[in-house]
Amino acid sequence: MKRTVPLMIVMVGGILMMIQYFIPHQYSQVVFDNYTEWAPIVGAFALLLGVGSLTRVHSHRIKRKAPNWPYSWAVLIPLFGMPFLALIWPESLWGGSDSPSVFHFLFMNIQVPIQSTMFSLLAFYIASAAFRAFRAKSALATVLLLSAVIVMLAQVPIGEIFGPWLQNTGLWILRYPNLAAKRAIMLGVGFGILATNLKIIFGVERNWLGGAGE
Repeated sequence: MKRTVPLMIVMVGGILMMIQYFIPHQYSQVVFDNYTEWAPIVGAFALLLGVGSLTRVHSHRIKRKAPNWPYSWAVLIPLFGMPFLALIWPESLWGGSDSPSVFHFLFMNIQVPIQSTMFSLLAFYIASAAFRAFRAKSALATVLLLSAVIVMLAQVPIGEIFGPWLQNTGLWILRYPNLAAKRAIMLGVGFGILATNLKIIFGVERNWLGGAGE
């Protein structure tokens, strides 16, 4: 039953949603609206489940003194501290109407700088990966290298010294070869998503059930 009931719910719900999309009728739209109204409720329970699972994992790491266990405190303290501060101290930090709340102050002065730091580090990793990938070891690699150089120079002010042909060429690469490849990738991703959804709906793919019923 632990596997049969979830599989039946997923199958019935998935088939109804697929059929509803191709039925242009009022009752079909009513079914869709009623179905989507449950999404926030399911999302709330999923959020509670995720918070509980995250708390359980990191609390066990702290109890066992696992490697890097102090970082688990860095997860648990903001996880519960930020909502707690938002609930008990929703007013402004310094009492004025224009001053930020505690939640907003901590978010803007802790979360935002951390995100900026992470994206800055990612920029260096992307640059190093691009340097390794753009080595002209073959004809295709040479084409990739030349295309990348043209597109990058066309996007920065220094590229204007080469004249309008560089910007036009970079724009042409983005509009035609790049867009064609992007659409092909999106089609492949779409078919992959469709195949995965069908496997889940008809019970072929059951990894999402975890270890239930074993």
